[in-house]
Amino acid sequence: MDDLEIIKLYCERNERAIDVTDKKYGRLLYSISFNILSNNEDSMECVNDTYIRTWKSVPPERPRSLTAYLGRIIRNISIDYLRQNRAQKRYSGGDLLLSELEDCIPSGNTVWEEIENKALSRLISDWLNTLPKEDRMLFVRRYWYGDSVKELASIIGTTPSKLASRMYRLRSSIKDILEKEELTL
Repeated sequence: MDDLEIIKLYCERNERAIDVTDKKYGRLLYSISFNILSNNEDSMECVNDTYIRTWKSVPPERPRSLTAYLGRIIRNISIDYLRQNRAQKRYSGGDLLLSELEDCIPSGNTVWEEIENKALSRLISDWLNTLPKEDRMLFVRRYWYGDSVKELASIIGTTPSKLASRMYRLRSSIKDILEKEELTL
């Protein structure tokens, strides 16, 4: 079943939408969550919460890309769980992911947060479009899907230490651009 048909099921309030979403996207959603949380039970809970949040938000929302829509929801829910776990002193692999980017990405606790977030999103998107396809894929898989450096290194046929250096250069590149635009901490 294609995404438009699944969205139609949500709009019709047909409970089958959740089953179809689970069959089509369940493993992807679990993978994203597990890469952030490194905890099976919490990841399963996040996937279920994603289905509930999607049920509640479609309609009125009509996502253009169901994959991106679900991906954004699962990441936000998983990061919230990670913050909750961190507050309870339970750490996971997601801490490493967030710590790698925290020097580059601003935290928005000001009145201008929404404006800065949109500018940041646009800037990162433009920057990604300037990268070679492989670098763009690596950056997105590492920092959106949460794939490990070891996994990515095996995919492109290099060592984890060489890939870690490459990822550092990519982060330095985006950090330089963000600093020029005064979008860093």
